[in-house]
Amino acid sequence: MNFNKLSLLLVFLLCGLGVYAQPSTISNHNNNSQLITSLDSQRWKMKMMLPGEGVKHGLHKLPPGDIETLVWNPAKVPGDVYTDLWKAGAIEDPYFGRNSVKAQWVMQYEWWYSTQFKVNQDLTDKVARIDFESIDHEADIWLNGHKIGSHKGSFSSFSFDVTEAILTNKHWLKATNMLVIRLAPPPQVNANVAGLKTPWFGDYWRDLIPMGITGSIDLVFTGKSRILDVYAKPNVVNEKKASVIFEIEVENTEKVAKEKNITVSFKGKNFDSKGQSISFKQVLQPGKQVIKKEIEVNNPQLWWPWDLGKPNLYEAKVSLDEGKINQDFKEITYGLRRVDMEWNPGFTRDEVSFPRTTLINGKPIFIRSACWGGPPDIFVGRTSEEKYRKLIALAKEANMNNIRIFGWHPPEIPLFYKLCNEAGISVWQDIIPLGTGNIPNDPELLERIYQEGENVIKNRRNNPSIIMMEGGEEMLLRASDAQYANNFLKTLGKRYQGMVDLPYVPDSPLTCHVSIEAGYKKKEAVHALAYFYGMGRKPMEDWFKSLDYPIVPELAITSVPNVESLKKFIPENELWPPGPSWGHHWADLDRLRIQNFDTFGDEKKGSLQEFVDATQDAQGIIFQLSIEHFRRNKPRTSGIALCHFITYWPDMKWAMIDNYLQPKRSFDFVKTAYQPVLVNLNFEKRRWKNSETFKGEFWIVNDLYKAYKNCKVSYSVLDDDKKVLKKSSFEVKKIEENSSKQFIEFEAKVLKKVKKNFYVEVELTDSNGTVLSSNNYMFLIGDQKADAAKFDKMGEEIRNRNTEYSYGNYYRFFEKMTGENKKTLESKTDTIKTRGF
Repeated sequence: MNFNKLSLLLVFLLCGLGVYAQPSTISNHNNNSQLITSLDSQRWKMKMMLPGEGVKHGLHKLPPGDIETLVWNPAKVPGDVYTDLWKAGAIEDPYFGRNSVKAQWVMQYEWWYSTQFKVNQDLTDKVARIDFESIDHEADIWLNGHKIGSHKGSFSSFSFDVTEAILTNKHWLKATNMLVIRLAPPPQVNANVAGLKTPWFGDYWRDLIPMGITGSIDLVFTGKSRILDVYAKPNVVNEKKASVIFEIEVENTEKVAKEKNITVSFKGKNFDSKGQSISFKQVLQPGKQVIKKEIEVNNPQLWWPWDLGKPNLYEAKVSLDEGKINQDFKEITYGLRRVDMEWNPGFTRDEVSFPRTTLINGKPIFIRSACWGGPPDIFVGRTSEEKYRKLIALAKEANMNNIRIFGWHPPEIPLFYKLCNEAGISVWQDIIPLGTGNIPNDPELLERIYQEGENVIKNRRNNPSIIMMEGGEEMLLRASDAQYANNFLKTLGKRYQGMVDLPYVPDSPLTCHVSIEAGYKKKEAVHALAYFYGMGRKPMEDWFKSLDYPIVPELAITSVPNVESLKKFIPENELWPPGPSWGHHWADLDRLRIQNFDTFGDEKKGSLQEFVDATQDAQGIIFQLSIEHFRRNKPRTSGIALCHFITYWPDMKWAMIDNYLQPKRSFDFVKTAYQPVLVNLNFEKRRWKNSETFKGEFWIVNDLYKAYKNCKVSYSVLDDDKKVLKKSSFEVKKIEENSSKQFIEFEAKVLKKVKKNFYVEVELTDSNGTVLSSNNYMFLIGDQKADAAKFDKMGEEIRNRNTEYSYGNYYRFFEKMTGENKKTLESKTDTIKTRGF
């Protein structure tokens, strides 16, 4: 290997440069690239300091070539403080047992991060900046002892010009730069940073406040003029006519106006197409400006959700040149799609305030969704690209055509949207997390919140998967001043829609008394949580059949992760019967027990495996039957989001995929209920007496824009041993596209000898015998009224007892922890008696 090749290799290894054509060099548009050095790596170091002490001791002025930081703790960027400390052995795994409580000291300190990198190219006529994707939550930043800036806000990107501070030299030993970042102790009151930081409360997490350098860091070199942002705004008239408006934000860093040449080209990214290109001259005034150029798209290929078409994506390249000299270059991916909203039929304007039926490219869709509940890890240093890829694949496997990111959790990273774009999964997006009603009346803080939201939208608006926006999550539910909170959310929406043309709804659910006080109507979107929080008041079938709303942003049922997963975060001596770590991870042991009773007529406490399986099956059955109820109600109802798909640590509550990426048994129930073409059974009750005739109705729901002719439905009724009691079929002449229809009523007088359970299995086939949909149900032999009364009594008992404890206080499940059993307290053993087990 000769010296020149070796030097080039060293540049790549040390700097990670992606270089095709550097700024201030001659290049053509097609061979262009942006000159970027990624500072993401495992080469970072971290150090703990008392608040305010780091600057006093001069950590910010460490010499660029100094080696003192080599003995700091290793760290990774992007990442988080807790994961770095866990890897270094400073704390125990916060996910395991109740270790998160032991790590609360971490958030009382400031944390210093540093990395060294080399720059050896000529910077004549170039401008250098460092781009930060996100830092959680407050940081001061120095380069080579020069303070380049500060930032507050967990989700917004930001950038600093470092042309004057950066060191460059052809001799690589003299080309070392030192980047130092101080993370301030995290804020301790969420109301002071609402919308600027992910809430660290609610029934997802315990009081351990995340912080870290959570996004990528890039060193970017450009010419004196640079491209700051490119927005490809789609303008879809119909499937055959569309244009794209390129909004190109540029900055001229010189003090005089300069004429530049701008070239825009685009072509299909995941499909074959003939590329299009346009070049034009533009005089750039000093400072920032936005240039707009609309281009008609030849033979447009629209982006569709996977169940309606292909998720076609385009790739656009924009170059900025002065004469033949390259200044800057940017590449983006986008899609062509139009989003509209229509009023749901059957609801009057006195009942609802917003149209809630989503149309993609003119076609109404039924949203089959689940609340994301992410990121995959609240400590982002623990997550990976592989996790995201598997989770999006599982969402599609579950027949979901949408994911809802709601306002207890942050906006997602670029990879998430990229995967949704490619998979054809749409996104229902709360822009920033506002899971609190306590918004301070401070104009400066409010403006920061608005700007944070605008920044989030700006950085994500090229993703065609994002189809609608919300402003708050249960914010009005908790607001002390309804009108103030509502005005804030309305202003937020206006600011959002100034950035992107998408539907916006100010809050969810909008059915609480504060929302009504603010002027919203009685039939707005509902959070279907009453079954869990009011456990025992109504059996599942009475509860979900009482729900009649245009859209359901949350339907929440809980369950416990698989036994194999439990062993990864619950100490062995607490596995069975459940110990305090179950409660710390949000297992509501009382509600889980009686939810099992409602589902099976039995609390299923015989063993750990039996209990775990029962909770998952109960979650799945309630999800299944609720989904089918709402889907039969289309188009009056236009969507449902289950609560949740995942949660961001190993909890014992909402998710159907646990933190170790293991689907619960409920996953298969959802997968079945979310089939785009669904044959299903409507029935009065789940418990039947041996003397009764079982009755039901067969329905077919079709979410596809495809009709089916000459189909057949076959069904069987089976006993405890899966012996067939009745078998029959009927012909279906036509299934209309995008439809929901009852086909026949049926009766089966076959329950006389059934002992405990019976089952119904049903299958829909097309004219060629191909299976379009299959489904199955489990029923109980029992007295519906008697068991409903017992269910209510069980619920009343736990409600009365729980009035003594605040919500989330899991001590109530364990006698020793509440001091109510003197004998247990005096025992020398650590065994803790679990109530109800």
